[in-house]
Amino acid sequence: MKKNELRKQVADAIQACLDKKAEELSILEMEKGSGAFTDYFVLCSGTNPRQIQAIADEVELRLKHAGLRPNSVEGYNQAEWVLIDYVDFVVHIFSEHARKFYNLERLWKSAKRLQPSDLKPAPRKRKSSSRLAPARKKRAKA
Repeated sequence: MKKNELRKQVADAIQACLDKKAEELSILEMEKGSGAFTDYFVLCSGTNPRQIQAIADEVELRLKHAGLRPNSVEGYNQAEWVLIDYVDFVVHIFSEHARKFYNLERLWKSAKRLQPSDLKPAPRKRKSSSRLAPARKKRAKA
């Protein structure tokens, strides 16, 4: 899979979390030699079981519209720690208590921390052509 396509999918998952008011959003880009089984972790928290399930539902729905289905979903009924595995990235939605207990950010402290804006693809450079660019007129100085 192309890196830009993967980053777009992760960005879609993040936006789904934010749309459902997820808290403490964290994005980890896993190092190749770290033993991680995926490229990215998206971590966030919900304030109660219903919100945690709503965040999980929104992530699945948003990515389903993009043609992507999870490999597995774990912990949905208990809603303490919902794990949605998309192979190339994993979304973790925690209760506040479970987030502190498991502390995945500390466990994967070697991972690079990203901001949502880091996942947006760089704008493509357009080729300039003298035939296509309109000629600019010089202004006369007064």
